[in-house]
Amino acid sequence: MFSTRKTLISLLAKHPNSPFPHLSSLSLTHSLSEGPYDPPFSPSSKPTKPRKPKTKKTQLNAPKQKEDPKLPLTSDLPFDFMYSYSETNPAVEPIGFREPKRFSPFGPGRLDRGWTGTSAPPQKEVDGEWWVERRNLVLGDPLTDEEVAELVERYRHNDCARQINLGGVTHNMLDDIHNHWKRAEAVRIKCLGVPTLDMDSVCFHFEDKSGGKIIYRHLNILLLYRGRNYDPKNRPVIPLMLWKPYAPIYPRLVKNVADGLTFEENKEMRNRGLHSPALLKLTRNGVYVNVVDRVRDAFRAEEVIRLDCTHVGMSDCKRIGVKLKDLVPCAPILFKDEQIILWRGKRDWEQDTDHSK
Repeated sequence: MFSTRKTLISLLAKHPNSPFPHLSSLSLTHSLSEGPYDPPFSPSSKPTKPRKPKTKKTQLNAPKQKEDPKLPLTSDLPFDFMYSYSETNPAVEPIGFREPKRFSPFGPGRLDRGWTGTSAPPQKEVDGEWWVERRNLVLGDPLTDEEVAELVERYRHNDCARQINLGGVTHNMLDDIHNHWKRAEAVRIKCLGVPTLDMDSVCFHFEDKSGGKIIYRHLNILLLYRGRNYDPKNRPVIPLMLWKPYAPIYPRLVKNVADGLTFEENKEMRNRGLHSPALLKLTRNGVYVNVVDRVRDAFRAEEVIRLDCTHVGMSDCKRIGVKLKDLVPCAPILFKDEQIILWRGKRDWEQDTDHSK
């Protein structure tokens, strides 16, 4: 191959008047590469210099990362830290856990409290009266009617920038509230979904956990006031959860046979409820403020009712059933195809109606 190339170059040099004037010795020397693997017109690649391996001396002299001296965090808040305060009932103990208790959602070594699987209680007993006195000191003198009206007019509208949309009073939401309180006297809270079944519980947990005060409440809209003497620099320490913990395993909500019924009666109640017209049709992330009163009124005339929860999801259906069981009260006897069948139980609703009158 190389001998043929040299022969062509020498012939072109001796006979410049060749029948191929567009070819020259220069073009051939450039087009025909000397390397056996290089294609035509490709520049030769430069050899890369091998990287020097790191010696022990450079590794030893590398700067060490400084550890945060503030860890583990210490919080003087008197209540147990939970993922959700409004959607968790501490009175009901779980029967199992989906992950080991040593996996704290606050991260390893970031909090001075241990994780029990559902909450992080304080290591030392905290005086509740001290927390109440501190809250009253921050709130200061009560607001006048004119001051309340001014705050309500400023923050109650839909275009308010200081707004939080919630599906429950969660732990990290407390930190969001204090971040809003740095630049605003009040924060607008819009509640949606299952928590709106019990707005009294939502308001209680907001005031109890954040230290603020509800100054306005209309259906699912709340205004949470920070207080006259609130100082953002002296806000309480609220460690953040790094991930959502797995929900523990609780006892079964629907029994095979409801208390007070036989097997045949229980089966008849379920069939009657499935074929009865739906009392309400609930939507996903809707406002369920009036659902409890509607169910109570229906139980005065009907023994079994059905709630249509299409597109709500089975998870939210069960959460709705749990809340209605305690708030109405009643007994959920069936969850099927996003339908909730409720039985009023052996309670004398006519007598309750007379007492309410």
